[in-house]
Amino acid sequence: MLSNSPISSLAFPVFVQGLALSLGLIVAIGAQNAFVLRQGLRREHVGSIVLFCAVADGVLMAAGVLGMAQALGERSGLARTLALMGAAFLAIYGVRALRRARRAHQLQPAEGKAALGRGAAVAQAAAFTLLNPHVYLDTVLLVGSIGAQQPGSLRAWFIAGASAASCVWFGLLGYGARWLAPWFARPRAWQVLDALIGLTMLVLAALLVGNAFKSS
Repeated sequence: MLSNSPISSLAFPVFVQGLALSLGLIVAIGAQNAFVLRQGLRREHVGSIVLFCAVADGVLMAAGVLGMAQALGERSGLARTLALMGAAFLAIYGVRALRRARRAHQLQPAEGKAALGRGAAVAQAAAFTLLNPHVYLDTVLLVGSIGAQQPGSLRAWFIAGASAASCVWFGLLGYGARWLAPWFARPRAWQVLDALIGLTMLVLAALLVGNAFKSS
């Protein structure tokens, strides 16, 4: 039966790994999140902006995973090296998040009082998303190299999990802005969130190291 197949038993953990990794990378105080929050508070073109940000992330992550998988091919040594480099990056990211959790900070909506047309709003969302060099490091290189470690039949589940994280996060920011804004203004809330992100990244780093040596 399908429920007893190796693929079905591994699909959910792979989906969750992609979800957790993407959430850990995307949930941070930054210009893109502040802009989406602002538009949500003003209720201006929320659907278009949420859709653009989520689709852009999904396309970049899918391109990273599939491109990395093709580039790695049968090069198990290179795949192991990238896995260990990714683990090191996640470990550093996790430690930094835990350090941030010790300091008070908050997310404020991006400045700007004038109403924006739909085209201008999406253009600003595109600028905040695509002109940030870190987005390519996070989505194409990091998510791509980690997703490429999955067996071919499970990569789609990893991409689905990572893309779902973007949809959920931007949807919450845009459509839940009026409810979430007071929460985001509480430094304590971001400290708790940073602590959770830090622990999640360290767990993912440990899993990557374990998988790298298991396949050696």
